[in-house]
Amino acid sequence: MDGIVLVDKPAGLSSHKVTNDVRRALGAEKAGHAGTLDPFATGLLIVLLGRARRVQRFFMGMSKEYIASARLGATSTTGDPEGDITITGKLPPEEFEPALGKVSQQPPAYSAIKVDGKRAYQRARAGEQFEIPAREVELFEFSQLSRVGDRAEYRIRCSSGTYVRSLISALGDAYTEELRRTRIGPFSVADADADSVVGLDAALRFFNSVELDAEAAKKAAHGVAVEWNGTVIGASLRAPEDEPPSELLLTAEDGPVALAERRDDRKLGPVIGFRG
Repeated sequence: MDGIVLVDKPAGLSSHKVTNDVRRALGAEKAGHAGTLDPFATGLLIVLLGRARRVQRFFMGMSKEYIASARLGATSTTGDPEGDITITGKLPPEEFEPALGKVSQQPPAYSAIKVDGKRAYQRARAGEQFEIPAREVELFEFSQLSRVGDRAEYRIRCSSGTYVRSLISALGDAYTEELRRTRIGPFSVADADADSVVGLDAALRFFNSVELDAEAAKKAAHGVAVEWNGTVIGASLRAPEDEPPSELLLTAEDGPVALAERRDDRKLGPVIGFRG
């Protein structure tokens, strides 16, 4: 069973548990997912089945869209409802003019980032003092959808690796009360169906591709570089913020064969296979 499943994760469950539940329900042998959602968060989780796990990093590198509900005039030690809440009554300014483009962001201490081989949240819960290096992320949209009293709602479109909790906390005395991921790259939570597997052929259409004949497909399936005339079929799935990966998807009449890199000798060298 090779492909992806678009799941609308409910609140209160870990991404790991949801992935295992989908795997068992569909009778798949192996599964992974393309980007963790915190237990309190809801929304799109892409579950990878079988050979789809081989391209996990490409799914994880896609842009994301979130709807975040913030509580204003209060802070949380974790940036979400699961931390220690302090009511300050100090509301962030009404004017909202976020900086878009590439920005430096400080990941929260309660995150899954590894610091010296140990998860940051494990160190934070143990009361350790440590520093997490800032990282560069990109914001495509950070718009306020509503604000009433001490509650506000925001739409955020951002690059992979962006921490929404940090964006909300940076507004002032505020924390993320609810978080919903509505999109990963070209995949929308509106299309989520935990009982339906999107096959590899459809799931990988965000790659530019090259069509091979039967003989070339057989070579590529065994990792042998194949001749290429330079013709590329453009990706049919694409989010406006994402460029197709540099790797090309080699396909044949019977489906995906491999991902390949362009070589200087005008051949395509397979780097990830889907047949073995």
